[in-house]
Amino acid sequence: MQNITNEIVTFGCRLNIYESAVIRDNLARAGAENTIVFNTCAVTSEAERQARQAIRRARRENPDKRIIVTGCAAQINPKKYSDMPEVDMVLGNQEKLEEKNFLSVENTEKAIVNDIMELKETALHMVESYDGKTRAFLQVQNGCNHRCTFCIIPFGRGNNRSVPLGDIVSHTQKLVEKGFREIVITGVDITDYGLDLPGQPSLGELCKRLLKLVPDLARLRLSSVDPAALDDTVFELLENEPRFMPHLHISLQAGDDMVLKRMKRRHLRQDVINFVERARKARPDIVFGADIIAGFPTETDAMFENSRALVEDLGLTHLHIFPYSEREGTPAAKMPPVAKQIRKQRAKILREEGAKQMQKFLQSRIGKTEKILIESENKGHTEHFVEVQILGYQAGEIVEAEITNFLGNKLVA
Repeated sequence: MQNITNEIVTFGCRLNIYESAVIRDNLARAGAENTIVFNTCAVTSEAERQARQAIRRARRENPDKRIIVTGCAAQINPKKYSDMPEVDMVLGNQEKLEEKNFLSVENTEKAIVNDIMELKETALHMVESYDGKTRAFLQVQNGCNHRCTFCIIPFGRGNNRSVPLGDIVSHTQKLVEKGFREIVITGVDITDYGLDLPGQPSLGELCKRLLKLVPDLARLRLSSVDPAALDDTVFELLENEPRFMPHLHISLQAGDDMVLKRMKRRHLRQDVINFVERARKARPDIVFGADIIAGFPTETDAMFENSRALVEDLGLTHLHIFPYSEREGTPAAKMPPVAKQIRKQRAKILREEGAKQMQKFLQSRIGKTEKILIESENKGHTEHFVEVQILGYQAGEIVEAEITNFLGNKLVA
């Protein structure tokens, strides 16, 4: 059992949340006590500023605790954190996943951070406990082979490295045996899964094998996908496999071709339209989320309108909107910037458009029967990953119920 004196502070993405669970287990196994771990993010300079502020505050409030800093910001610039007097140890993104580095012994090195670009493989790290025990995340790959102009993450995560398929199947089986009903496939760039493995199994083939070899797995869901690289088998699963969830989150970033080219994305606007149309043909009720950056350098009003119109035209619902934030060390940071106030205003417009599309979708579900995974005594999620207020069932059940109304962004059943 984890010592109550340990604390993990997580910044950033879903993968960091997953890895914080690995760190929590490592702290417990290593017998660490009185330790605070900061699992940092490097996506924006603001994310780093918030982390450094939190570290200083933690030291003021906890003068006797050991403070360890890890995550992407620590991997990219370990000296920045090892130079902080508040910090006892800095661990790289690979080192944070190794139990030995959390042993409560005096270490001669303040920073243990290796060159992540030299890593050629990644292991599956067992996480056996999640809140609610209904949905579990499964990291199937790490790193990214692409170099988008706004992104520093490959230098924090390394190049694409995939977990062998057999390990993923056996881990999924263990999670299902423990009572988890839904597995979410996650990673840095899951659409590149398998490119580094013998035989190059694709993401779709991985999902197909999982559903076949773990027949008791009730639901399989994907996290963010690159619309330029999703393989044919994923569309086959959408059409033929009811346990494969009808919800895809697109790493879109923009809806204008010039902006996409300046971002060095692999897709153009029409590619995304074709992608959505093909998925809807396979599974007409599918919903889409998207990540979009508002106010990317050189973005004009007309370019921005192309992004907003794409959200409306495609009915994108689960949006993650980010006003562009300069990240030192990236090509985009040297491009002519859009005024910060305009970035914020454009982000607001995109959020409002996304909210409008979500409301239309929620309205369309009234009177429909939905399959709901119950996560607590009054809450669950539909196959489309919409939260539902529902009473009278046990966590872990999957029930069919009629949708009667919606409140805010939640359905009522």
